[in-house]
Amino acid sequence: MTIPVLFLHGWAMSGAYFDDLASRLGPAFACHAPDLPGHGSRAQDEPSLENCAEVAKEWIDRLDRPVLVGWSMGAAVAWRYIAQHGTSGLRGLVTIDMSPRMMPDADWSLGLLGGTAETILATSEKIIPKWPAMAGSIARNMYARSSDPIVSRDAVETFLLAQDPARLRPLWDDLTAMDERQTIAGIDIPYLVCSGAQSRLYKQDAAHWIAAQAGQARVESFENSGHSPHLEEPSAFCDALKRFIAQDALDTSSCDQKDAI
Repeated sequence: MTIPVLFLHGWAMSGAYFDDLASRLGPAFACHAPDLPGHGSRAQDEPSLENCAEVAKEWIDRLDRPVLVGWSMGAAVAWRYIAQHGTSGLRGLVTIDMSPRMMPDADWSLGLLGGTAETILATSEKIIPKWPAMAGSIARNMYARSSDPIVSRDAVETFLLAQDPARLRPLWDDLTAMDERQTIAGIDIPYLVCSGAQSRLYKQDAAHWIAAQAGQARVESFENSGHSPHLEEPSAFCDALKRFIAQDALDTSSCDQKDAI
């Protein structure tokens, strides 16, 4: 039996950032990591969270109840998919270092670290005119200061500089406008909420808040990681994902053989 796993990448990234993890998981897992609208091979598709969720739905419908793994923006896409289509098409959910609401307010302190609503909106205005500077900042902030990721900061910055910020801006606007807190409470499948203990983007409290709302959720913390534990502690992340699938998400449903990445 081969377990299908569908990976959803982060903002300004691509499906290729899961290649190493797919290789580590091995032949028992059929891994798929599509580019999302506005990114990579889908750069010309209309970039919106709604369209990203539709791409996720297309993949989920053709797979046999995959485990859905969403990193950063990919987590937001997963939540949007669940809000629209429920959880019946999934056997498990994994999200990586994301908050269901990026924007802080008087009643919500678990949004993007170090930002007010005003500064986050100001960042939106800088995406196109100041993209080279933002690319460098993103490459630094996606990792813990002391980590040694398998994809270097320089490689990430080079990748980002090749992206079209005009295609990325609409998705950023969708992310800053989203509020999926009510969605979390309705997640009724096994759920692994992954958090980098040294994340420079979100407090670990956000992961614990999510786990407290969803009925079958638990937190997995990666002590030496920031925003990208699958790239910073790939062996530990792979082991955690395998344990989750074996202990929580695996059932007796049939699973068709699929082509792996």
